[in-house]
Order: sequence, then structure tokens, then C-alpha cells
Amino acid sequence: MNRADYERYAHAFNHRDYDTVFDFYAPGAKIQFFGVDLGTREAFKRFYSFLHAHVIETLTIERFAASENLVALEGIIRVEGIRDLTAEALREQGLDQFTPIRKGEVQEMRQYIHYHVANGHFTSVGCAIVPAA
Repeated sequence: MNRADYERYAHAFNHRDYDTVFDFYAPGAKIQFFGVDLGTREAFKRFYSFLHAHVIETLTIERFAASENLVALEGIIRVEGIRDLTAEALREQGLDQFTPIRKGEVQEMRQYIHYHVANGHFTSVGCAIVPAA
């Protein structure tokens, strides 16, 4: 996995091409972050379809490192509300750990995103939000 490969992945993510994004993952990959398990194509698409019905989410890569078995990056996740995403709607989806966002509101979060890689595909992903300085 190199920077050009990852840029294709990020482009697909930023354009909501969920099948292409999921194809970057190896079968049986561990896709869990912030208490959400997205290990199947259906779970992945269900989560992001719900989320992206309420927000525009984009990843901007600021720092990137890769090897044959690892991708690590620091980036900004920008979330812009296009429809109110209420605490109630989040609760109904089992997503209490997420923060509501109102239409027009913008949230930016610095994240460290860490992937294990085998044979050019992600086998796991982990994310951490970096508190603002």
C-alpha cells in the first residue's frame, strides 16, 4: 500500500463510493472504531449511509507513512451537517457515543488512523481523535 493507493481509497471515501472503499479491506478485516463494528459490507454501508444522509464527511491527509504491512496517517476529518443529526436519531441507531450535529454546523477533528496491511489490503483499522491543543 503506497500513497497513491491510499489517495484512491480516500477519494472513494470522500465521494461515498462505499463498495470501492470496502474493497480495500481484506476478507474478515477488523473494521471497528469508536465502538462501531463495520466488519461486513452490509454493516459498513448501513452505518455510512445513515451518517452521510445527515453530514458531508471528508478526510484531508496531512501526514502519511506506509510500509508493506502498515499505513499510518494524521488527518483532518471535516463533518458538515446537511440535516440535523439529533441525539435521538443517534440513539435509535445505537450510536450514543457520537455527537449530534445541526444542519450548517461544521466540526473538524484531527485523527490518527492506523491500518494493518497484508497483500495490499487493510486487515484492520483503528482511529483516535487528537484533542485540540
